[in-house]
Amino acid sequence: MRRRSASLQAGRVGRAHGLDGSFYVTDPNPPLLTEGGEVTVAGVVRTIVRRAGVHQRPIVRLEGVGDRTAAEALRGEPLTVARAEAPALGEGEWWAHQLEGCAVRDGARPIGTVSALLALPSCEVLQVRREHGGELLVPMVRDAIRNVDVAARVIDVSLEFLGEGR
Repeated sequence: MRRRSASLQAGRVGRAHGLDGSFYVTDPNPPLLTEGGEVTVAGVVRTIVRRAGVHQRPIVRLEGVGDRTAAEALRGEPLTVARAEAPALGEGEWWAHQLEGCAVRDGARPIGTVSALLALPSCEVLQVRREHGGELLVPMVRDAIRNVDVAARVIDVSLEFLGEGR
């Protein structure tokens, strides 16, 4: 059984922005980057004291990171949030780690296993490693996904909608 992390990836420290210790976040998970929220970086829990920019390219400043040199010293470090501190998701929303490793089926027909959740410009997609080789990208839209059962670790999709009818 795969061991699940006690934290969620919020992004990575990118290049410094300005002189006050602010920096861009690369590979951001915007819901986890809220002003007043806490992230762990380089083994230290720090509060986000500034949040600017856009979802695709957020800028944050952390308590205790007071200048450009301090921000640059953290460049490339992962930013994580304790799972217990993550905001609640709405119905029909999941964190990537909840979907990764789930079996993918079309009804009773096995297709493969979710290897990743990818954020594409138009929508998020499940990257599915097929049982017999290759991969399938499944958009996270109602017509493509019939049901997600995180507890059972099974996702039911429509191959017909994906252009791969029975």
